[in-house]
Amino acid sequence: MGKKIWNNLEEIISSAMIAIMVTVAFVNVITRYFIKMSLAWTEELEVNLFVWLVLLGTALAFKKGGHLGMSFIYEKFSPKYRKVLFAMSIGLGTVFFAVLAYLGYLEVRDEIALSVTTESLGIPVYIYTIATPVLSVLIIIRMFQAAVKQIHAGKY
Repeated sequence: MGKKIWNNLEEIISSAMIAIMVTVAFVNVITRYFIKMSLAWTEELEVNLFVWLVLLGTALAFKKGGHLGMSFIYEKFSPKYRKVLFAMSIGLGTVFFAVLAYLGYLEVRDEIALSVTTESLGIPVYIYTIATPVLSVLIIIRMFQAAVKQIHAGKY
C-alpha cells in the first residue's frame, strides 16, 4: 500500500488539489452570480495551490521521463558524449533544485520567524511556501529515480 502511494504520490495530491480548486472556483462563481459578491479568499487559495501543482507536475514529468529535452542536438553526439551530457544534465538539474530547495527553506524560516500571515485567510504564509523546498527535494528524488531507470535501460 505504501509503495503504491509513493509511486502515485504526485497524481494523488494533484488530483485532490485540482478538485479543491475547481470546487472553490465554482462556489465563487455561484456566490458572485447570486449574491453579487466575490469571495476574496478563493483567489489566494487557487493561486497558491497552482504553485503546488506546477512543482508536482515537474516532479511527475521527471518521474515519467516527460521533461523537456533537446534530443535533436543530443542525438547528434556519439554514445560516449551522450553519457557525459546525461551526467551533466542530472548534475545541473540537481544543483538547480537543491538551490531552489535551500532558498525556499530560507523563505519558510523567515516567514515563520516573522509570523507572516496571508491577506485573505489570515493563515501562516509558510503553509503555502513550504511547497518550494519540499517539492524541490521530491523533484531531485524523481530525477535520480528516472536517471537510474534510464541507465539500467541503456537509454541515456
